[in-house]
Amino acid sequence: MSKPTIIAFAGSNRNGSMNRAALTLAVSGAAKAGAEVEVIDLRQYVMPLYDADQHAAEGVPENARRLREALRPAHGLLIASPEYNSSITPLLKNTIDWLSQSVAEGVGAGGGRMPFEGKVVGLLGASAGAFGTIRALPHVSFIFSNLGSIVLPVVAVPAADKLFHADGSIANERQAKGLEELGARVAKFAAATR
Repeated sequence: MSKPTIIAFAGSNRNGSMNRAALTLAVSGAAKAGAEVEVIDLRQYVMPLYDADQHAAEGVPENARRLREALRPAHGLLIASPEYNSSITPLLKNTIDWLSQSVAEGVGAGGGRMPFEGKVVGLLGASAGAFGTIRALPHVSFIFSNLGSIVLPVVAVPAADKLFHADGSIANERQAKGLEELGARVAKFAAATR
């Protein structure tokens, strides 16, 4: 039996992003559990701010089509979501808004739910604050549930600026273990549901 495939990405493009760093631990857990994991950098898929008039006039942007096609074969998704003003980041929301548009033909063709429907989704979020991203993650969870994904319990990481030592080694073993376990759960559920 082939390995389940998982696509991982963060809703932050910031250099030194705590969410991208936390995502590496979840990716490690998924790989150790037997999944093939591909990490995608959303900087490689720049899209304009969603505009219904632009969409009607020009269709879905090429980068949205390419990213939809990259997600198509995946059995699961690992997504790190920062928290902006107690909610989802503009980058992540805009990416989802474009990806959830139907594409009639060519690259990325399929209905709006195609990139997400039936996929197991593991959501995590990291911040320096005391709440992690626990206020934003329910918003993100609801969006993916509405798009037909199977969303696992979320993992919020508070005080994420203390997750790693300056040399890159893990400073908080408990938090690191929670992130690795999320990745492993996504791998196991993806294998069981595909």
